[in-house]
Amino acid sequence: MSRILYTGGIMVYEERNAWAGLIVGVVVIGAYVVIVLQQAAGGPVTDVDWFPLMMWTIGLGIVATIALSIVWGMIAGAKDPDGVGKSDVRDRDISRMGSRVEQSFIVIAGLGVITLCAVGADLFWIANTMFAGFAVSAMVGSVARVVAYRRGLV
Repeated sequence: MSRILYTGGIMVYEERNAWAGLIVGVVVIGAYVVIVLQQAAGGPVTDVDWFPLMMWTIGLGIVATIALSIVWGMIAGAKDPDGVGKSDVRDRDISRMGSRVEQSFIVIAGLGVITLCAVGADLFWIANTMFAGFAVSAMVGSVARVVAYRRGLV
């Protein structure tokens, strides 16, 4: 059995949320990329009507993450009603560390967007660079949180 997925007990609230965000993020971003490439149909991706698709992707990603967190929390609450929503100092420290990791990737995406604006890139590339930056930052932050829960903060 994988050490990463082995829980050895019940996950805390924040760890479940990190996993939920990671799972939904991978699925939603993968779906977005596939749909954009299908709509391009071998032509230039800059011709795709990306804005409504991006907004729907963001909205559905948020809703799916919340729904998965709620359902997972209900299942965990059935197993351990007393400890389902409790957090402690370790949870706060892991959350802060994950936020710092996320912020670094948002800064990198912002610099990429500024560079694309400076060279006059198409709006498709500018928007999708920022979108990818947010997605990567959320997923990398979730991975950092999960690793911290599994291996501890260093």
